[in-house]
Amino acid sequence: MDQTIFAENFINKIFGIVLLFVLLKQLHWDISTIGFKKYGLVKTILKGFALALFSFFIAYTIECSILYFQEKKIHLGFFITGFSLTGVGSIQTGIGFVFINIFFNIINVIMEEGTFRGLFYQLINTRYSLKTALFIQALLFGIWHIVTPFHNWIDGEISGMGFVSLSIGYIILAGMMGVKWGLLYRMTGNLYAGMADHFFNNCIATNLLHVVSNTGIDEYMIFRILIAQIFSFALVVFLWKRQKIEGLK
Repeated sequence: MDQTIFAENFINKIFGIVLLFVLLKQLHWDISTIGFKKYGLVKTILKGFALALFSFFIAYTIECSILYFQEKKIHLGFFITGFSLTGVGSIQTGIGFVFINIFFNIINVIMEEGTFRGLFYQLINTRYSLKTALFIQALLFGIWHIVTPFHNWIDGEISGMGFVSLSIGYIILAGMMGVKWGLLYRMTGNLYAGMADHFFNNCIATNLLHVVSNTGIDEYMIFRILIAQIFSFALVVFLWKRQKIEGLK
């Protein structure tokens, strides 16, 4: 299934969105209950994109600097590749693939943010504290991403130990991102800032805008993502704490 345009990664996100609406109906909630509010759409999307742009500007600069000091010829390339832990997959340059990539990533952020920062967060927060809800949804989000190294393992691309180590790393990284997007939800009152930052990470920094050198493509992609996510995480935590302090004044 993953060899076609409508791969399982797309199909499970569509299924997830359908299931999300079914569960909302069962709970007698509407979409605004889980963060898809009518207010602040454009403003908070712009804030999310600004956060991502600033963070990844720093990350791309560091990545290109490392390659430059290794005396490699580098340039940025704009083309489509699927994300892989074991190397760059097939490359597509057609404009149609760009639009398909954008559409698939929009579907992805609607499903994941609606499910983890929306539904799961609200369900947990009805019985437990904000902090507990924040960290449980982030942990679930991290576990959800084990599917990527699992896929590599069953395809024979990595060993069993490689699967375990990458799974742990994924839980930590995706969990950190889940906490960050959860805090953005609390700060803005809707999901849109987190969705924009999530979309930029997946669509632009991973699938579309690549660092190309004379020795390969995206040789340090994982470090690019780590740098951007750690920096933006620290910035959001700082802003969250400052907002809380100002709220107490």
